[in-house]
Amino acid sequence: MRTSINKSIVNISEFKNQLLHWSNQFREVVFLDSNSNYNLNQNYSSYDCVLAVDAFTSIKTDFHNSFQDLHQYQSQAKDWLFGYLSYDLKNNVENLASNNFDGLHFPDLFFFQPKKLFFIKDNHVEIQYLNMCDDEIESDFDEIIKITNLGDFATLRETKIEQRISKENYISKVSKMLEHIHRGDIYEANFCMEFYAENAVINPLEIYKKLNSISEPPFAVYFKNNTNFLLCASPERYLKKENFKIISQPIKGTSKRSFDIEEDEILKQNLENNPKERSENIMIVDLVRNDLSRTAIKSSVNVEELCKIYTFKQVHQMISTIVSKVENTTSPVAILQTTFPMGSMTGAPKIAAMNIIETLEETKRGLYSGAVGYFTPNGDFDFNVVIRSILYSSENQYLSFSVGSAITSLSEPEKEYEECLLKAKAMFEVLLGI
Repeated sequence: MRTSINKSIVNISEFKNQLLHWSNQFREVVFLDSNSNYNLNQNYSSYDCVLAVDAFTSIKTDFHNSFQDLHQYQSQAKDWLFGYLSYDLKNNVENLASNNFDGLHFPDLFFFQPKKLFFIKDNHVEIQYLNMCDDEIESDFDEIIKITNLGDFATLRETKIEQRISKENYISKVSKMLEHIHRGDIYEANFCMEFYAENAVINPLEIYKKLNSISEPPFAVYFKNNTNFLLCASPERYLKKENFKIISQPIKGTSKRSFDIEEDEILKQNLENNPKERSENIMIVDLVRNDLSRTAIKSSVNVEELCKIYTFKQVHQMISTIVSKVENTTSPVAILQTTFPMGSMTGAPKIAAMNIIETLEETKRGLYSGAVGYFTPNGDFDFNVVIRSILYSSENQYLSFSVGSAITSLSEPEKEYEECLLKAKAMFEVLLGI
């Protein structure tokens, strides 16, 4: 079904940039970049970078029967499929609704079977084209390596970025969340707020490149579906399937970094020993263990790493790794369906937290806090968590990015607000140059 050839590349960084620019001519693009973050990915990294372009077939749907439709598409295609699951697929999994404002209007689910694929590992690229277009491999490769005009970083100086929830309103809403926690309705919930710009005209590719360069995260994505764009600098893996092993790596716990080496180490140690951050993380680990157990072989759910600190360019993060094993007859889509949405973006108990989130947030999350990734022909998969991301509709000229934090009984509304602003800092820097 596919023709595969291998090439050696001298300058991988330059080639990735050329590949990204070449891809932008296509209607459908998924560019996944690990930014060589081997500290997090060393045990579970399949590729350094993957590009999928140009849909041969695709599926686009709202949340109604979405997982059932995806299961049918994935099991029949038996090929590489790339796309996303939006947060609002929760409405397919549970008796929930999403009635908040939506300025983007992306489909709830979108996957496509690409005609053209590129897999980069070390200094090699494997090119896989569907047989119907394999005569274009060499001419495309020549075109890619001849690209020299790689553009400049662009900002959004003329456009004002607005905050959907004011600081005063945010603190009031978090106080209401704390009332739910103290009453025993929930233990923890992830509460998010949106920043947005209307009449926004940007160059999505250049904005993505700048966002990626200042963060260099392990799960970066440039996604394009015609007029819908995701520019994603995510540090978090949602779920990976590798043969019969399932891997989840939730993040809970964030600290800023310092240019001073000693102070940076202190900040890292403080995060590691912070009782609030640890309790947040452990609550989500418990939730993930419960989610994985729904498809796991008995007694196969294990915590490989608990509350380990990983360092990225902008922040320190507390990350845990939970694994399980599944039977070879278990549908890959069923594993996603029984764990979605990811616990790090919801709270515990999950359904109660999602209900409360919906009443207090003012924006439909959509693709934010959903997942982007791929299925392999044999049913393995790898998906990130869509955070630290800019969403853009060129048709509506609407730009959006959201940030959130986990609210627990130990939360102080003012500090949670400051954490949200810390997470928004990279997006402001990219869009406005500040």
